[in-house]
Amino acid sequence: EKNSSDVRPIASITKLMTAMVVLDANLDLNEQIQIEHLKEYKSHLPRSIKTLTRQELLDLALVKSDNLAAYTLCASYPGGLDRCIAEMNHKAFVLGMSNTHYDDPTGLDHDNVSTAQDLVKLVFAAELYPEITEASHKTYVPIMVKKHIQNFGNTNPLVAKGDVKVSKTGFINESGGCVVMMIRDRVIVLLGSRNTHTRFPEANKMLASI
Repeated sequence: EKNSSDVRPIASITKLMTAMVVLDANLDLNEQIQIEHLKEYKSHLPRSIKTLTRQELLDLALVKSDNLAAYTLCASYPGGLDRCIAEMNHKAFVLGMSNTHYDDPTGLDHDNVSTAQDLVKLVFAAELYPEITEASHKTYVPIMVKKHIQNFGNTNPLVAKGDVKVSKTGFINESGGCVVMMIRDRVIVLLGSRNTHTRFPEANKMLASI
């Protein structure tokens, strides 16, 4: 490990906590959720899509790292967006993630911060959710768009190698390239890589070293 206690922005790694809090609420995963296409949440979803199931939103948030999907999951949480974010911070506290804080459910906010040490705890907690582990090793998510299937690819190409139990990527300018993975019994946490292209070779190098 190196600089594992440094507090840093974590970008879309946030979405692992968003997913866990939503799953903790035992909401109907087959419920159709209204999609409000907001300009501040850049999305890969065509504007023609008006509703998706909660399961589809979870998969899009975890696999494609879609910001609108993560926002919609939290906005449709009982009590709304503020309650969802409060539960994310509470769960971080319960998990002993003492240097972690969330201000939004997507990771676009650079005030979403954590440490590599805390994120190891997050990954181990995420492994206990079958919905997260199933999504983590998907290479793409199929979504029906105007009577045709459109595939939304995984932001982590390393999942194609197999044996991935948990995976989440992240990037904003303040965080640099980020990735967390559990492969077999190994957990990789990489924060602050130069960009989205350098993070995977660096994560591969870390994996090979252990």
